[in-house]
Amino acid sequence: MTAPVAQRSEALPPVAPATAPTVVATARGPLEYVESGEGPAVLCVHGAMGGHDQSLLLARTIGEAGYRYVAVSRPGYLGTPLRSGRSADDQADLLAAALDALGIRRAAVMAVSGGGYSAIQLAVRHPDRCTALVLASTIAGIVDTPIPLSFHLTKRLMRWNWFAEKLRRKVVSDPARAAERSIRDPALRARTLADPEAGPLFRELLVSTLDRPGRRLAGTENDIAVTRSTEYPLERVAAPTLIVHGTADSVAPYKHARALAFRIPGAELLSIEDGEHVSIFTHRDLVRARVSAFLRQHASRAAGEGTPRGA
Repeated sequence: MTAPVAQRSEALPPVAPATAPTVVATARGPLEYVESGEGPAVLCVHGAMGGHDQSLLLARTIGEAGYRYVAVSRPGYLGTPLRSGRSADDQADLLAAALDALGIRRAAVMAVSGGGYSAIQLAVRHPDRCTALVLASTIAGIVDTPIPLSFHLTKRLMRWNWFAEKLRRKVVSDPARAAERSIRDPALRARTLADPEAGPLFRELLVSTLDRPGRRLAGTENDIAVTRSTEYPLERVAAPTLIVHGTADSVAPYKHARALAFRIPGAELLSIEDGEHVSIFTHRDLVRARVSAFLRQHASRAAGEGTPRGA
């Protein structure tokens, strides 16, 4: 079903930490992460060409203050080696082991795009650890959409710093052109980039993929393999689940959102009409208000920690 839209939260999103990321030794292998804020724990999981920086960007985009955000680099990204977990099951076990190592008994989980498979499997394999699940532009099963030609053409060159820096300068100097692939509607693209809050966050996303891209490629190639070969036992997800998805998403087609909503018991679906894969930026106010209400209802109460401070 389609969830009603909550009123916009007035709380400010968390800011990026000043400290460098930390690598924690878990029972399943090393995992890199950063933290921001205090309160009930929220585990943030990035998508393809991501890392801890994009996991935290997810929290800063659709989260609010009053939570302890733990933003991770999944295996094959930045400081987390691919050997820490290739499969969806292994990555879920790694995330659970990270919660153990950080002394976190239970946490809500927010995942975007390619981070969805590890988040779903965490909820399935470790139901006592997941208080609530937010899935933004994620998938429900095997992906059959073509891999963008641009990825094949540039992945080898991305390993060279000079090439990545050249692309980064282009994005910084002309973000509107760089955003054309992600936001096809010219009016929506201009409005998003001009937004005083969503605009800088979206530009940060565009630039971040070109920061050390060679250290993001192994994880991205692994994600492609996993999402083209893995089905998920969605009926076994017991955590309260909110699905956020654009109806015009060409990367993770909307049929995945419908499948998630149909198969996950009691799942709520926030459909973004004509929204694309980056709907959390183009429709940030709408999404953040709904996510904030959802976490207040489920994450804090389930964790036994009350309403977040500043709410």
